[in-house]
Amino acid sequence: MVKRYLATALAVVCLGSTPVFALDAAPAVSPATEVMAKDLQEEVVRIQATVKDLHGREATKPVPITIYRPAGEGPFPLVVFNHGRSVAEKRAQQGRSRPETVARYLVAKGFVVMAPTRIGYWETYGDFDPESSACKNIEPMSIAASQQVLATVEFAKTLPYVDASHWLVAGQSVGGLTTVATVGRAPAGLLGGINFSGGTGGNPDLSPGRPCNPGATTRYWRDIAKNAQVPMLWVYWENDKYWGPDIPKDWYQAWIQGGGQAQFTGLGPSGENGHSGLNEDMDHWLPVVDRFLQNLGFDRPAIVVTPPPSGFAGIADQNRVPAGAAGKAAYAKFLDMAAPRAFAVSTRSGYGMARGDYAVGRALGNCQRFGNPCKLYAVDADVVWTS
Repeated sequence: MVKRYLATALAVVCLGSTPVFALDAAPAVSPATEVMAKDLQEEVVRIQATVKDLHGREATKPVPITIYRPAGEGPFPLVVFNHGRSVAEKRAQQGRSRPETVARYLVAKGFVVMAPTRIGYWETYGDFDPESSACKNIEPMSIAASQQVLATVEFAKTLPYVDASHWLVAGQSVGGLTTVATVGRAPAGLLGGINFSGGTGGNPDLSPGRPCNPGATTRYWRDIAKNAQVPMLWVYWENDKYWGPDIPKDWYQAWIQGGGQAQFTGLGPSGENGHSGLNEDMDHWLPVVDRFLQNLGFDRPAIVVTPPPSGFAGIADQNRVPAGAAGKAAYAKFLDMAAPRAFAVSTRSGYGMARGDYAVGRALGNCQRFGNPCKLYAVDADVVWTS
């Protein structure tokens, strides 16, 4: 049995391109100090993965994996979700991958979500970086990153609540590149891939919209597309300051010309930099992803829908809010927020609120993450609560 936060660990021994597991003693790691999302049964495990860098150097390092899962025994299908890449001086502080908002939607769809924090980030940041080849040759970094996805799937096979024979891969930025690379390796059980703003070599400050050596990505993706066997969804934003509006379309055409299957969805501008659209434009990408998953057979409703006004109380009547003193005080702050906004309450005097994109879903999540059932109380200028 694998103990969480690693009283024991699983080591990945790479034989050819297939990750194989072996038990390996490892020192205990103290639990993270963050408040875990209890309703998603959030936990962290660590596996050991062996990868190579651009120069062929090999290293074995721990890969922390954040796990979110539905209630029940399962087994549930799996999504491996991959994070992006910060500039060098920030990768140590990037923290573990924790895509909670995206995971809430996927868990509601019935998936277990595993989010590995790849080697070279957070606690493994240092003198070994298997993803340092962004402007030279993207193949080594793609293989190293996708190898950790496959290692995560092998670990998932040891868990009784995961059906790792049915899984998807997804990710944002370099995590999107990781997703494309994984699909190009055609692993067993993979059903599809979702690429959010995928690519490498971008610098929005020094060369906005002009990544270094985009042709390397074009050539590599065209080459590996011939191996791909499952459909993909590619989602990019028009004002992405890493790639610009046109380069992702070139990458997509290369993937199709190489024999890959994909749907390209170009969304309008999002905020100051559309590269952050995954977190800032959920209202637009959620329906697109939901249709893609429905076509794969995952049709459970998961997008939070705004209820109609209930007439329970006036929007400014703080005394009617079914929450304790802290919740009523928070509601006063909610009333000062600009729309879009949402406020949720729990059965145990808890509350959660959010403003901006997909406010209804995020407010419910902020309320439910402490493990209590929650309902929306107010959305924008209307009370929607029904007793």
